Amino acid sequence: MIGIAILFLIVFSVGGVNFSKTGYKIKVIFSFANGIGGTAPVRLAGVGVGQVQGIRIIRDDKTNKTCAELTVWINDNTRIENDAVVTINTLGLLGEKYLEIFPGTPGNPALKPNETIIGKDPVPMEKFTEDLAKLTDSVKTIVDKIRNGEGTMGKLLMDQAVYDNLEAFTADIKKHPWKLLVKPSGE
Repeated sequence: MIGIAILFLIVFSVGGVNFSKTGYKIKVIFSFANGIGGTAPVRLAGVGVGQVQGIRIIRDDKTNKTCAELTVWINDNTRIENDAVVTINTLGLLGEKYLEIFPGTPGNPALKPNETIIGKDPVPMEKFTEDLAKLTDSVKTIVDKIRNGEGTMGKLLMDQAVYDNLEAFTADIKKHPWKLLVKPSGE
């Protein structure tokens, strides 16, 4: 029996389950959960303080919208203010998703066990890539106009006459630098 109990503890220790830690649960509501997993880590100010224990779909009676409710386990010694900002973040650009909690105002009441906080919805990657595509199109349009000699920058960079005049002006100043210091008469 002792051997089975030791084996049981070793297996759960390797699996990340620890029976000696105490903590409490809170609920976080998101309109968009962005693919966060049911065992994702939870960080407060960048420090690991817990783990997501479950995700379920709920219907918000006030707004009549479908939402994701995350059940989050938090270490006992962790204080989360009731105005903290909770988001879903990613380690690196395409890494693991985790729950990030940005501390609230010092002195505000702390969340109590089983309390609910509304999370700040993450921006979907599709929206980011759409915006990047629009920006790329805008930059391409501007570069094409410059290449065609349109606008002030296009004329400055592409018009041969502007280049020739600038070249002549530079050559004249090199020969007669005093012209930069003398004010023409009549002005």
